[in-house]
Amino acid sequence: MSERKRKINPFVVIYLIAVFVPVGIAVTVVFALVTIVMSTLFGDKKWGYWPGMVWARITCYLALVRVRVSGRENYDHGQSYIFVANHQSIFDIFLIYGWLDSKFKWIMKKELRKIPFVGKACECAGHIFIDRSSAMKAHKSMVKAEERLRNGVSVVIFPEGTRTRDGNVGRFKRGAFAIAADLHLPVVPITIKGAYETMPYHALYVRPGVIEMKIHKPIDTSAVTHENIGELIAEAHEAIAAGLD
Repeated sequence: MSERKRKINPFVVIYLIAVFVPVGIAVTVVFALVTIVMSTLFGDKKWGYWPGMVWARITCYLALVRVRVSGRENYDHGQSYIFVANHQSIFDIFLIYGWLDSKFKWIMKKELRKIPFVGKACECAGHIFIDRSSAMKAHKSMVKAEERLRNGVSVVIFPEGTRTRDGNVGRFKRGAFAIAADLHLPVVPITIKGAYETMPYHALYVRPGVIEMKIHKPIDTSAVTHENIGELIAEAHEAIAAGLD
């Protein structure tokens, strides 16, 4: 049977409704409050990172989702990178937050700021909200992201801009790659596989299973300019798409 047609046991549905949803909401609120309070008091260097990591892992365990990670040896955990990943479902966030062993800031849609508790926690943790309502506002968001890339801090972005509707990798936007061109930071492609099958677009419940995260070797950007940035985008897209096969 195709992974795209993953079925779910009726007893698992009962568990998800009776346990995962209420406990998951409670865990989210608790860790959001921890992030807000501790980041405000002591800064986001530590408290903007590890509460989210623990929250993400607990959420996956509660959802009966198993995680497999490969390629951690491909990057230096103390260096700054531009991590770019395909966006299959909301579980991509849990996967990267919980298992990408690197201090990073998300570049996320401004609409996520409106989520109760979570939006405020992300703001206090130092994550960057991108406003795509105009080219000028989007540019300002990217400049802010560049300012955060200091002392081994990386950024993570889904260059497709939104979740896939069919499981395939969509077209990449230029934003993350423009930062790489400006700062000549390595781009690390990440392939996420299985998250679409776990919770497809518009799905109402989780389909437990395995999600894989493959971290590819960094792409050197020392010779990348805004004129040849298309080659960098194509190379990252090809690496991520190949990881799905």
